[in-house]
Amino acid sequence: MDEEIRLTKTDEVQPEVQPAESTNLNQDTNLNQPNNSNQEYNSRFTPPLSGKKKLPGRFAVTAGLCVMSAVIGALSAVAVVPAIYPTNALTTTAAPSASAKTTSSIAQVSTASSSNQTNFPVSEIAKEVGPAVVGVSNFQSSQSVFGSNTNLQEAGSGSGFIIDAQKGYIVTNNHVIDGAQKITVSLSDGRNEVAKVVGADPRTDLAVLQIPDTKNLTAVKLGDSSKLEVGEPVVAIGNPGGAEFARSVTAGVVSATDRTLDIQGESSFNLIQTDAAINPGNSGGPLVDYQGNVIGINSAKYAESGFEGMGFSIPISDALPTIQQLIKTGVATHPALLVTTNDQYLSYAQDNNLPLGAYISSVTPNGPADKAGIIKGDVITKINDAQVQSSADLVHELYKYSVGSKISVTFVRDGKTKTVQATLGEISSNQ
Repeated sequence: MDEEIRLTKTDEVQPEVQPAESTNLNQDTNLNQPNNSNQEYNSRFTPPLSGKKKLPGRFAVTAGLCVMSAVIGALSAVAVVPAIYPTNALTTTAAPSASAKTTSSIAQVSTASSSNQTNFPVSEIAKEVGPAVVGVSNFQSSQSVFGSNTNLQEAGSGSGFIIDAQKGYIVTNNHVIDGAQKITVSLSDGRNEVAKVVGADPRTDLAVLQIPDTKNLTAVKLGDSSKLEVGEPVVAIGNPGGAEFARSVTAGVVSATDRTLDIQGESSFNLIQTDAAINPGNSGGPLVDYQGNVIGINSAKYAESGFEGMGFSIPISDALPTIQQLIKTGVATHPALLVTTNDQYLSYAQDNNLPLGAYISSVTPNGPADKAGIIKGDVITKINDAQVQSSADLVHELYKYSVGSKISVTFVRDGKTKTVQATLGEISSNQ
């Protein structure tokens, strides 16, 4: 285990961290097709790919250190016993602040620079934002210990925040609600509401929920995450450990603004790194600046002995277009080459001194890559001038562009480097 990079979606119904292979690392570069368990390899690459996958890139650690990345979503629950954390109403409450309420269809966006505003004490931020933070419980069917009957049981829990008080819209992570047959939302005043999924997008790990009772709801204010600076103070609010620790507040700073994690969804963004404590159950909760504006969605952390204060958030400015799409149409669209990749090539490439990149295992007929002349067995190494060393890198670079954008794709075929022009197609979250 010491040399494995481990990733986990902690809303899965397993109490232990799962290996990297369980998080769909061999993903479609635009995530438009399911992975094929019968891995495809070009006959050029022999011997067969084997061994542990060695992930190169921006987050490699010093030799000898053990690294593990954990998505901090929902808390695991054992399927045949009562849920680890109870589903009773929350007892931690905070009176809504009038200034925190919004009458707009989407939470107000603050565009002023943090340097031009007064920083508030953490206690004031907690009072302002806390009422808009919710608990999200994921219920799934489970087998009864004492019979053949099945019932719904809390499989995991996470956090979320109200983005539209009038319509009851709540933002959270997709992995918090993934696989749910029933979703409940716990409000700061003790109410528990059954929520419906307005839209969810695994490709960006974002989801929007809606609750029917909008009485006395408080919405967050949104900040501009593109203006964040390293060292800027931030506050994380969420439900680590479930309802028992609802709306816990932790404070820290922005450690970095350009981190990349090799996890489906999170790989789409330049993530905010923070040392504000983020724990299981915090996923979907807000990262807030010292003016009380939400600037990130807490989603992941490094969870390995010896590593502390390494949490990651999706920047709100990057997430907002997807959130707006989910609210408007229930689906999100993304730019796509319409290819499938296989990262097991990386081990083979490292062992044989071959270029690292995104190995193409299949190409959608008449799609953007096919029209550009890219074929199975090609290894994409660049998008425009940006290096690509894995499938996650490819997704990350493609998502910087829009559907219809023209890009240069550099790839290696039979030891020769070629560059072609491609016009990006479209893929939606329901495909």
